[in-house]
Amino acid sequence: MMEVKRRALLALVPDVEREVGPSVSFCSHCGERPASANPSSRVCPSCGLGLMLQSAADVAPAPGDPFVVLDDSLSVCAVSAAAEMLLATCETDAVNRHITELLVPADAETNGPANLAVAVTWAARGDEQTRHVVVRPANTFGIRLKARISSCGPPKAALVVFD
Repeated sequence: MMEVKRRALLALVPDVEREVGPSVSFCSHCGERPASANPSSRVCPSCGLGLMLQSAADVAPAPGDPFVVLDDSLSVCAVSAAAEMLLATCETDAVNRHITELLVPADAETNGPANLAVAVTWAARGDEQTRHVVVRPANTFGIRLKARISSCGPPKAALVVFD
């Protein structure tokens, strides 16, 4: 009988420290950034309607950019004022609903790391990698929006900014 050599199929890779860039605070409603780098209030000093969130400076929305904040169960946590107009909804109707009631992948065959659900889940769990997907508002055809998905918080959530 021939002896079969066995080898490990998976090898552990040591953690590699990634350099994390500077973070910025922004309002979950209007997208405005506070005057000070460390805001003392959790509520937006500009509009008074949104909570202050943080994300990497290179992925944070600029004031006026439409964006949505999601948790890892794909439920909507916040909708910016600009996204309310873009998606023809209001935040009170969208919060706590599944993202598929607002957005769907632009192409039915989209899967893998560019998949909307996968990108949101990874970002909401704290993955620092920014992913780019193409989505469309639910119940529409022909409208395609480029979106960048990254992590934000606290607490950990996914930030979907429409370009």
